[in-house]
Order: sequence, then structure tokens, then C-alpha cells
Amino acid sequence: MTRTKAAIILGVFILGMVVILFINRKPQAINTQVRANPQEKIISGKFDKSKMKSDAEWKKILTPDQYHILREAGTEIPFTGVLDHEARKGTYYSVGCNEPVFRSEQKYDSGTGWPSFWAPINPGALVLREDNSIPGEPRTEVLDKCGGHLGHVFDDGPAPTGKRYCMNSEALKFVADEKQ
Repeated sequence: MTRTKAAIILGVFILGMVVILFINRKPQAINTQVRANPQEKIISGKFDKSKMKSDAEWKKILTPDQYHILREAGTEIPFTGVLDHEARKGTYYSVGCNEPVFRSEQKYDSGTGWPSFWAPINPGALVLREDNSIPGEPRTEVLDKCGGHLGHVFDDGPAPTGKRYCMNSEALKFVADEKQ
């Protein structure tokens, strides 16, 4: 193997490791009840204060991976989520609130490695909030009614909305319709 090929392979490997570490990084300590940040305003929706819990309560209810995603705004590695290729008819619920947030009719394969939807089950099912956690890359965070991070919404989805609600499988629970 030539030195040039070895350098290219090493460079690609290092870049891959940096991407994996960035995706799996744990954010700094934050207020996990609603993770309110006065600089990040609510765009739409409302939290259900009756469903809010303490950190200790969330840690008892959620798995470590669910806690990292829902309460620490983590992200699962693309193409690893069990719901990315779920094709049955049914309803997707938020793991934290146990509230319906998406239907299978709105799901599509975005090719991103995360379950993607072009619309929520109803306009009031989610809370959308500005997300400025990555400098120079403003995004819209998607939260459930009890403040759990589900993912982000982007403006590159299909008709009729043009939206791509890019969700973490760990943040959702799928319940199949009884008749398939």
C-alpha cells in the first residue's frame, strides 16, 4: 500500500470517529424538566405541566438511552433505531408522555437513518422550539408535551407540508393497529 492510500484511509477513519463522537456526545448539564432556555423561544405548542417530573422520576421511568435522548437532547446513531424501517399501520407515541404524536400514514423513508414524518398526528401534539445549540446552525427542536426531546424538524420534506420531522426511535413507542 502506498503512503498516499494509507494517509487517505487514516483520514477517513479519523473523520468517521469524529462524527461518531459528535453524535454520541452528552451535552452539558441542563435543566431537564423542560430544559427552558430564555434565548430559545417556543415556536408552537404548549407543555402539559401535569406531566412534568423530576430528574429522579425520569431516571426511574426511562432506560438510560431514552433518558439521554429525551432529557439530555441526545441523538441516536443513524440507521440503528428499531422504528426507522417500521412499515406497519399504527400510532407512534412519545415514550415520556405516552401521548400520540405521529401516525404511520405520515411516515416516509427520508434516507437519513431516523424515522421521518411529514406531519404530526395533530397540530397540538408537539411543542416546537428554537434550537441554537450548534453555533451558526439554527434548527427547530421537536419536544413532547412533557418537555422530552424527540428530534428536529427541517424544511426538506415531501408534499404536502415540505417538512421532515426527524425523530429518534428511542423517544417513540409504536403501537400497531389491531387490523393490518
